[in-house]
Amino acid sequence: MAKLKSGDVAPQFSLLDQHGQRVALTAYRGRKLLLYFYPKADTPGCTKQACSIRDHRQELTGLGVAVLGISPDQPEAQRRFDEKYQLGFPLLSDPDHAVAEAYGAWGEKRVYGKVTQGIIRSSFLLDERGVITHTWYQVKPEGTAPKVQEALAAQA
Repeated sequence: MAKLKSGDVAPQFSLLDQHGQRVALTAYRGRKLLLYFYPKADTPGCTKQACSIRDHRQELTGLGVAVLGISPDQPEAQRRFDEKYQLGFPLLSDPDHAVAEAYGAWGEKRVYGKVTQGIIRSSFLLDERGVITHTWYQVKPEGTAPKVQEALAAQA
């Protein structure tokens, strides 16, 4: 799957969130957006990533950045994950991984020495027009929010 890069227009999507509400990328026009893909709700790495973003959310909001998380999990699993850790931002369900594929966040990866297909932990920073300004593929769970803050500080 081809990876996206800075300057690419973000692929459009419309997915269900953890409350069963449809969320479209177009709803975030006019705002910066952190869009991140994670493999599975309520697993150690994904929990670390989501909680790190939750803990940096005030700073991100202060920088004008909204947050969307996407995984193949069903909305009910996303809802339980959100409630358990009080994440407070939309978690979108991409069960057929079509959106992940469009962003280059689905592909071959090595898990415990075994090659498999799945989500490649990836993050994207979009500007107010829906253009990708930064991409991070194979990002560490705790690295997502700090990388966004560094990118925005460099733009200032």
